[in-house]
Amino acid sequence: MGWLRILAIVMILAGILGLVYGGFSYTKETHTAKMGAIELSVKDKQKVNVPVWAGVGAIVVGGGLLLFAGKRG
Repeated sequence: MGWLRILAIVMILAGILGLVYGGFSYTKETHTAKMGAIELSVKDKQKVNVPVWAGVGAIVVGGGLLLFAGKRG
């Protein structure tokens, strides 16, 4: 399988996951303070929303690449 087909499949899967889950979240450590034996840290949970148009666009472009890769090789 060529690299173009792999890229197309990854784009299609990313688009499907973006549509199903609508986004993803991650934890970011924002502040850290260290005073002797005491250590304080603040962790912030961030959420990134994936727009519907981006998910659909990734599926369409991935499908186009998959068709192009099939006709080319």
